[in-house]
Amino acid sequence: MADIDISLYNTVTEGKATILFPKSNEVFYNPVQEFNRDMSIAAIRTWSEIFMQEKRARIEKKLANAKTEQDRIKLAEKLDVQINPHNFTILEALAATGLRSIRYAKEIPNLKQVVANDLLDDAVESIRRNTIYNNLSEDLVRANKGDAMRVMYDTVGTQNKYDVVDLDPYGSAAPFVDGAVQAVSEGGLLCVTCTDLAILTGSMHPETCFGKYNGMPLKGTFPHEMALRLVLQMLQTSAGRYRRYIVPMMSCSIDFYLRVFVRVYTSPNEVKKAASKIGIIYECSGCHAFATQPLGKYDVKDNGSERHTPGSGPPVNEFCDHCGSVHHVGGPAWIAGLHDKTFVGKMLQHVKDNEQNYGTHVRMKGMMSVIQEEVDEPCYWTLQRLCGTLHCNSIPLLDLYSAILNAGYKASASHCGPQTLKTNAPSSVVWDVLRAFVKKHPVVMANIAENSPARKILAKEPSINVDFTRHPDAVAESRNGVRYQLNPTANWGPKARAGKKRKTDEKDTEE
Repeated sequence: MADIDISLYNTVTEGKATILFPKSNEVFYNPVQEFNRDMSIAAIRTWSEIFMQEKRARIEKKLANAKTEQDRIKLAEKLDVQINPHNFTILEALAATGLRSIRYAKEIPNLKQVVANDLLDDAVESIRRNTIYNNLSEDLVRANKGDAMRVMYDTVGTQNKYDVVDLDPYGSAAPFVDGAVQAVSEGGLLCVTCTDLAILTGSMHPETCFGKYNGMPLKGTFPHEMALRLVLQMLQTSAGRYRRYIVPMMSCSIDFYLRVFVRVYTSPNEVKKAASKIGIIYECSGCHAFATQPLGKYDVKDNGSERHTPGSGPPVNEFCDHCGSVHHVGGPAWIAGLHDKTFVGKMLQHVKDNEQNYGTHVRMKGMMSVIQEEVDEPCYWTLQRLCGTLHCNSIPLLDLYSAILNAGYKASASHCGPQTLKTNAPSSVVWDVLRAFVKKHPVVMANIAENSPARKILAKEPSINVDFTRHPDAVAESRNGVRYQLNPTANWGPKARAGKKRKTDEKDTEE
């Protein structure tokens, strides 16, 4: 394989990697996914710095507490081994051409080895060929042929776990999660992509979503955040079986897929708290007001012990208090935080300091800036749903934010889409703001059906004094950047699975 006939291949350069695609095969390269890989490199680099600092701090603490000089010498040797700058590993369980693994090897410092695994002989051959073409050693990028689950299960009961496990399948990551939560090291990073958003957002076959993710989707107002929460619930439920728990670092809804980065730890006590982080989400079928119900709760007693009990509820009545409609029930879903804002801040600063390394740095900074500003509350409203429910003119988003902020609550956009509202204000306050807006911009009630949610909502008077004066925090800093992606090209969504060309397609295949 040392002598590669370049005439047989198409080449694609992304980041510092150049990949060879055989002209005889359909080319499975989607340039839109460069953003996914850029974000992953930045996330792993940010995590690795934190990970190494934590290791050093733990051992230095033991050094300080060592009783004898001999103990200190042994611990110092252990420090040198564990804080070896070339001592963390990555598993890309479904590597295909190896583009992602090769970018990791060339762009992430202090990497000991990335194992690029795939089940297909052609894929493994491609990984080896691309490794050589990129002048990388096969010790740094190790091509491995194997079933992804078997590769991950082989780490169980050993010290040979991977510090980073990356799952980026075609479709759902659900079949691979049980192995992944066991294969990642203590405090390691689990990176998961799911591209089956039609299932996760409930736009089709909610029963299929339940079968894959053990949760029902809600497609009304916040389907993309609901998708993130269903996946995080699945990750925690899978990890909990092995006395492990997840801590979300960043959870992203991106184009036609989602990508989550979570750290995985072992602690039976923390697993017990998972019931308070997972719950049911209710969404009104009429006005789309929502509420969450934790499955469990716990209290800390004066002596430091914890008491765990089932959650109490439900938080809503049989019919919606605002419009009288029935509720749809979603979940179980993750209802705790989606992001670690400290981590996101460090990752954002890393990208700002290294823009030249990321082809999608403009979009990266925009998304992370919005995420950093997000109100840490479940679910969101959309301007379209709010004003569509009342059949009123569209309220200026800054007026909506200002009124909520002036009422003493928080307000922000969601990274899941433009014209969104995340807030800790109860639904009653949100509707009070809209009622006050409609008083200034009346709705023609003759055009509204008798049983419409709008009639029931507008029949009530605002219960608070609504102030639309522009609040200084209504204008987010992220508005100065590119916050939401425009469709980059025609037919920019998921591509077909890779495979052999048909003769009739040879002239039409896109690279």
